[in-house]
Amino acid sequence: MGLAMDCFAVAVSWSVIKKEIQFFEALKIGIYFGFFQAIMPVVGWLLGLSFKDYILAFDHWVAFGTLGIIGLKMVIESFKTSDKKEINVTDFWLIISLSIATSIDALIIGVSFAFLNVNIFEIVSIIGIITIFMSMVGFRMGKSLGAVFGRRAELVGGLVLIGIGTKILIEHLIQ
Repeated sequence: MGLAMDCFAVAVSWSVIKKEIQFFEALKIGIYFGFFQAIMPVVGWLLGLSFKDYILAFDHWVAFGTLGIIGLKMVIESFKTSDKKEINVTDFWLIISLSIATSIDALIIGVSFAFLNVNIFEIVSIIGIITIFMSMVGFRMGKSLGAVFGRRAELVGGLVLIGIGTKILIEHLIQ
């Protein structure tokens, strides 16, 4: 859910900016977000496997650092205000660029997955499905909750990522 919070925040913001977003528009955007959130950890995982032998001794620090930095960035971003402006939320290139931008953290987290004993395909399936769902919920909730909730969602997402990184670090240090 932490990874999907960026997409959720974008969906909330879009539904506040655009008066009418049809169900299939929201579904289409959710599928793009979900696809990129699912594929980027695989790319990161493959990169991480290539370097696994070199950094296995400090993998928990890599996971803690990447999740902590991304989480902290999300927390900081949640406190920034932005000007509302009209955008075409159905523009293909805008959807692609936002899908990539919101999934960069998933790429970095995928590198961390290479050092953990996880089933990458199960994880990315879950990430993709949750992202589609969270995006759809974001579009729906944005109608009534507005931009304030979007900033809070990003804050919660950042705190979740920091918590996951801290948990990984503590588990490895205790072993």
